[in-house]
Amino acid sequence: MARNDGLRDYQQEMKLRLFEEWELHRSVMVQMPTGTGKTHLLAAVVKEFLCGGGVGMRVWIVAHRRELVEQIEETVARYGMGKEPDKSAKNGRTGKDSMPEESGRVRVFSIQWLSRNWKNREESPGLIVIDEAHHALAETYRELWKRYPEARKLGMTATPCRLNRKGFTDLFDTLITSWSIAEFIGRGWLSSFDYVSIRANSREQRLVDSLKKRGADGDYQVKEMNAVLNRETGIRQLYESVRRYAAGKKGIVYAVSIAHARQIAAYYSLHGVESVAIDSRTPALERKELVEDFRRGRISVLVNVDIFSEGFDCPDVEFVQLARPTLSLAKYLQQVGRGLRKSDDKDSCVLIDNVGLHRIFGLPVRDRDWEAMFEGRMAGNAQPRIRTENSGLSVSVPLPEDGRRNEELEVVMTHARLLDAVRNGDLVCLGEDGPAGGEQRTALKACRDRQSGLWGLRCGNKITVLPQYREVFDLCADRAAVRFEDGRAGVVDDSGTPLMVTDRCRRLRFLKGELLAVTREDGSDCYTDLRTNRTYRERPVVFSYGGIELLRVGESFHSRTRKAYVSMYGLHKDSLCFHGFYLKIPDYRVPKSCRLVDPVWTTLFDVFACVLAGDDEEVYWCCGRLADRSIVVMDGDGNYYHVEKGRGKRYIACNAPKAGEADFASVMEDLMEEAVRRAESVQRERQQDEEEKRRKRLDEIKDVLPFRMGLKWGLKWGDRIVVPPCYRNICVPVGGYCAFEGNACQWGVMALDGKVVVEARYQKVEIEKDGTVHLTIIPGKVKTINL
Repeated sequence: MARNDGLRDYQQEMKLRLFEEWELHRSVMVQMPTGTGKTHLLAAVVKEFLCGGGVGMRVWIVAHRRELVEQIEETVARYGMGKEPDKSAKNGRTGKDSMPEESGRVRVFSIQWLSRNWKNREESPGLIVIDEAHHALAETYRELWKRYPEARKLGMTATPCRLNRKGFTDLFDTLITSWSIAEFIGRGWLSSFDYVSIRANSREQRLVDSLKKRGADGDYQVKEMNAVLNRETGIRQLYESVRRYAAGKKGIVYAVSIAHARQIAAYYSLHGVESVAIDSRTPALERKELVEDFRRGRISVLVNVDIFSEGFDCPDVEFVQLARPTLSLAKYLQQVGRGLRKSDDKDSCVLIDNVGLHRIFGLPVRDRDWEAMFEGRMAGNAQPRIRTENSGLSVSVPLPEDGRRNEELEVVMTHARLLDAVRNGDLVCLGEDGPAGGEQRTALKACRDRQSGLWGLRCGNKITVLPQYREVFDLCADRAAVRFEDGRAGVVDDSGTPLMVTDRCRRLRFLKGELLAVTREDGSDCYTDLRTNRTYRERPVVFSYGGIELLRVGESFHSRTRKAYVSMYGLHKDSLCFHGFYLKIPDYRVPKSCRLVDPVWTTLFDVFACVLAGDDEEVYWCCGRLADRSIVVMDGDGNYYHVEKGRGKRYIACNAPKAGEADFASVMEDLMEEAVRRAESVQRERQQDEEEKRRKRLDEIKDVLPFRMGLKWGLKWGDRIVVPPCYRNICVPVGGYCAFEGNACQWGVMALDGKVVVEARYQKVEIEKDGTVHLTIIPGKVKTINL
């Protein structure tokens, strides 16, 4: 990020989508790949939440490790929240029982500290942010939902999945997913990589396949892994892999156990690679010093045991070595993600897979169905039995210095081939089984005829355009920038059909975002939008909001629609707001002919220009929003359209209706009534869904029983706490309800999930099986109700 208070375009989009979802849901999970700035997005969301939440609003940020707490504190401090420079020393933050930072309205806790100090927390947060939220299924996290049901929740994770196939829908209402890893690499936000692996028939792969035992978390048992893999021949193979493919590079190694990590570090150091082992037994201060030495280059390799899988931020990591087998997709992606962060000091990263994980998970760029894993329809795991030889991805391995072929290792993917595939949209060739039927697509290449000196185009071995160009300037996917025989220049497709032709120029080159840079004969540059063929003097910057894109040129935004639109001068990017199916652009230049949905309540500031998702025609004027969140817009010819999410636009009226055609006012009257009915119907359905979910939950926990902890009582279902112990007394449930005592001699009635149905203000409560409740107000005065 260029500035601490700025967000990249995809982060801004995620923030807008999040606040849009918070209008409908109280608890939202956000998925973004490792290395794409989740913590910066978190800080920006917290800052905006506090700005609109009132003076007394509090935000809690909860992480599962102390290292993550410190990292988050440093980030939010750069946004002007939370931590002050001298507070950490005063509070003694290195001690495991020290008090979290409490300056400002943002508090950052570890879940371990919080679970030991619930009683010390008197204030109630308005927002609770869960970092690395794939851990949120633990009971310690669930306590946050039980104690603070009214607080908004935000979960941040790169991997919303669990080995045991448990979904997150009990805690989070919806999931927002960002771009895929492949798209982040293609747009230059993540690093490309070379992927090296042991072969399918190698000795090491057979050892990994022999692992049978499982730990409590469902992954391989550490004891068995250590017995099988922690041996001198295996460690020698690890070192040879690094020496051959990552010599002189800085990297991280993931080991199976503390003993394994220390053996690896000792072997590497003995052979001239400065290495240290870090594990859970390493003192916090020493660990911090070693990591700092690694950042500064004094140490080449960090060997660790599940320490740097999450939250570790060192962009110049040049290689990651996987020496620990796992069945967890989350663990695999978190580990390889440590090497995918961008850095000016590296062109790409080397991923060295010494345990064959790509055969069960695919390469990191493989598309994942995060929605299915979030809902619990798919487990975030893999089974060794589904491993298949990935022959379609292998390329030749460089020969060793002694001329003998290394039979144990193969290059699965090179960073150059990966970038070509991503940029050309050939991601099908990155799957485990090669192309999914049909002929594999290949990138467009230039070919020269030596006799004529002219250039043509080819795809693979097939010539698609015979030599006819004087020069081929640049290639991008299925397009080429060429100079024709008459001296003019232009862009053609893979069959030679001209897409754009320009006058004489020195050079053409493709830029990201379907832009073309044109160097004129006088040496000056201009830029052409290949979608619209409009040319700009300044280089445009592409801003993406969902499926909608705008070009920022100087101090104005330009549309990429057939009819040109230019925003007001000096408009800030943060004033644009994406609403899922349209992009709102503040603009007071509303035509006088534009009629409003509600002329009484709608002001000039409620009218704005908007770009519709999937509509490349023009930019419209919004006339207002209806009760069901649909909108009414007007085009440049005075035609009005009703626009609903997922349904596009529908013509409803115009400023000059023909004979027998309804006018705008009468159409709007019917449309507004219909929108109110739809909104009420959606609200009823949502309430019915929530009631049905609650009914199922009540049926599930019908065997709850009161339990006592100290002087307080709660409800427990087996070993699971349903209602935390916070009442003076709770009676045995009767027919789905139970009586509880709040203060002394003040009784009420709650459902089995803790929802209070009768406030605790009665001297005595008697519940019958048919749902009849007798409430004693004072002796002799009894009130009877039916639940």
